[in-house]
Amino acid sequence: MKFLVLGPDRGWHANQLRAAAENAGDSIAFTDYEVLSSLVGDGDLLRCDSPAGDLHAFDVVLTRTMPLGTLEQVTFRLSILHALQEAGVRVANPPRALEIAIDKYATTARLQRLGLPVPRTAVSQTRSDAMAAFEQFDGPVVVKPMFGGEGRGVMRIETRELAWTTFTTLQQLGAVIYQQEYIPCNGQDLRLFVAGNLVWAVQRTNPHDWRTNVSRGAVCEQVVVTEAFRELATTVCRSLQLHVAAIDLIQDAAGRIYVLEVNGVPGWKGAQSVIQENLADRIIDSFHASIPVVGS
Repeated sequence: MKFLVLGPDRGWHANQLRAAAENAGDSIAFTDYEVLSSLVGDGDLLRCDSPAGDLHAFDVVLTRTMPLGTLEQVTFRLSILHALQEAGVRVANPPRALEIAIDKYATTARLQRLGLPVPRTAVSQTRSDAMAAFEQFDGPVVVKPMFGGEGRGVMRIETRELAWTTFTTLQQLGAVIYQQEYIPCNGQDLRLFVAGNLVWAVQRTNPHDWRTNVSRGAVCEQVVVTEAFRELATTVCRSLQLHVAAIDLIQDAAGRIYVLEVNGVPGWKGAQSVIQENLADRIIDSFHASIPVVGS
């Protein structure tokens, strides 16, 4: 099987995938979104090119990252993925899944429609609307950028004065204001990591920060995947058509579980540090025909 990874060809994740492909007897190449191009001509001509060659020549295009760019650049990159998928190339995760998963509002709305518990969330384009929502929540909120991960740009806001200043700045920057009620969780969350039909659960604990990202010092511990967690992962991945994903959950003081985020281009370095199985091997194996996707 021929794999093309859209993402850096260096670093821990690239090395893990390269070794996993070699172990499986597969070939693997890497290229960046920024160098994708396309040629459309007479008749059936539609090429999607990169320094690694015509993207149609690969069996699987694996989206390891989704870099920031202008609206035109991001739209074109997703259009390339749509064209490949329509031509029969397996794209994982599919472009429509990425369009939802990289957009926190779209993800939260989809989770709510699936009947899954999510924190109360308000998304606004003006300071006045954001302030009205802040007053209605009547407690601390977490403000997040619509796009991005690893806790970057995330703020906990507890006072009206800080909310006013933050929302003013975001409005001036032309940003969409995404805020969720803050649910105390003792610096812990649970990440479900999915590859094909396999699910792992990792508890992340950060004694020094309310944010539980490994990049911010959280410590990981593997925990048992309960049937409820497996059903939740199945529901989310089936709805979003995700093949490789991470789903972040938190638990409040009363024991209620909330779904915070779904990551369609997840890293697994933190999870791998406490999971005995080689996750890159399982990711590569999951694309072989005998292994279905969660929920399929």
